Amino acid sequence: MSGHRARNIVFVFSDQHRWCSTGFGGSRQVRTPYMDGMADEGVVFDLAVSNIPVCTPWRAAFLTGQYPLTTGMFLNDVRLPADRPTLGTVLRAAGYDTAYIGKWHLDGPSRGGFTPPGPRRQGFDFWAVGNCTHDYMHSLYYRDSEAPLYWNGYDAEAQTSLAIEYIRARNRAPSRNRNRDRPFALVLSWGPPHNPYEAVPGRYLDQYPPEEVEVRPNCPDPARDELAGYYAHITALDDQLARLGGVLEEQGLLDETVFVYTSDHGDMLGSQGRQRKQHPWDESIRVPFVMRCPDQAHAGLRIGTPFNVVDIMPTLLGLAGIPVPGSCEGRDHAPAVRGEAFAGNDAGYIMSIAPFSEYRGQPWRGIRTSGHTYVRNLDGPWLLYDNREDPCQLSNLAGREEHAELQRRMDGRLQREMDRRGDALLPAGHYLERFGYEVNETGAVHYETAVPPPGRPGSPDHGGTNLDGKKMVRR
Repeated sequence: MSGHRARNIVFVFSDQHRWCSTGFGGSRQVRTPYMDGMADEGVVFDLAVSNIPVCTPWRAAFLTGQYPLTTGMFLNDVRLPADRPTLGTVLRAAGYDTAYIGKWHLDGPSRGGFTPPGPRRQGFDFWAVGNCTHDYMHSLYYRDSEAPLYWNGYDAEAQTSLAIEYIRARNRAPSRNRNRDRPFALVLSWGPPHNPYEAVPGRYLDQYPPEEVEVRPNCPDPARDELAGYYAHITALDDQLARLGGVLEEQGLLDETVFVYTSDHGDMLGSQGRQRKQHPWDESIRVPFVMRCPDQAHAGLRIGTPFNVVDIMPTLLGLAGIPVPGSCEGRDHAPAVRGEAFAGNDAGYIMSIAPFSEYRGQPWRGIRTSGHTYVRNLDGPWLLYDNREDPCQLSNLAGREEHAELQRRMDGRLQREMDRRGDALLPAGHYLERFGYEVNETGAVHYETAVPPPGRPGSPDHGGTNLDGKKMVRR
């Protein structure tokens, strides 16, 4: 373990939570008291960047520490190859018990399909996972058999209950399957606040009357009902994060656990007149990343240099004292967390390689630095923002004569990043052919949603299950 004391990892992430919709990220309305407390007591990466802001590609980059053109994972609903080190396989080889609960979206086009024990689980042994669903009140998942199961009620709450049971079991007397003397790594993946925005318990919706919701200055035609539901989901998730942090404290584990909350990408929600993700604006690419860590330099540490998704895996390994595999393309930011000398990244390298579904524009590549955003598409320079003077990105400076020198410098920085990655910004068809993908008229891989036949184990009347696969009752 490289001389460092082994420690636990609890890594929690949601789907589609943007940075600006948190208290510690500047929102005056969205209620995230537990996340804000983590920020005050822990470490915040103020510029955590979703390098390819869409679900499957982010998840692949998170687990492998590799960029999408290395893995071929630049579309949704494609399967992550089991031929390279992942966070799960490396931690398991280092002696960790590994667990994954929630949404996966890395096992190909069968969104309702079963991922069998073995290499397709990428090193995670304890497993309570659905490949992909956004039916948050009736959410499908599997354990170690093909019998489909459903989470009981709001799935983020039920998933958190199982995560809590897992943590408590790890701290009890050793059993045949779990040894409390070994460290554990738990990944908890929530589906919200991704749409449908209204699929959230009413007690949270009641906190956000649509006519009173906070609207971004760059949102010309706000859908207030959607914003209200989005904020309600976020507050619901904050409550679940508080439950999880509470059990770590209750079990005496908080001071020996790397505890993280982040998200895979953001949500435009009408900003810039756009929806959802795959866009280069901050609402799409900038996500919360807050952590509590035994080795953190001090409470309330804010790290301002860009933090890429490919940096997450090596940083978690670095904080646990585990050697980072040479296959990783990201950087270990553990020195920055510990307060040691660390230069950080110059930029977050952002991209859309083969746009699909809700975003059908041109492919693009860009960089997000501490001060600027610059993006190029197939036609040339597209977007240039001074994010310090214009944090809502209302004034595009690209093509303006008075900003020609800034644009030239930013274009050179982007080109150096592209050269480093061997990326030429070619039309989508080039990469689809290179990796052998077939897509439909929306540019997406065709996916299927399997619905289990009624009456099988795990149909709705079975509810959730506990660690041993038995019906789980919320306490």
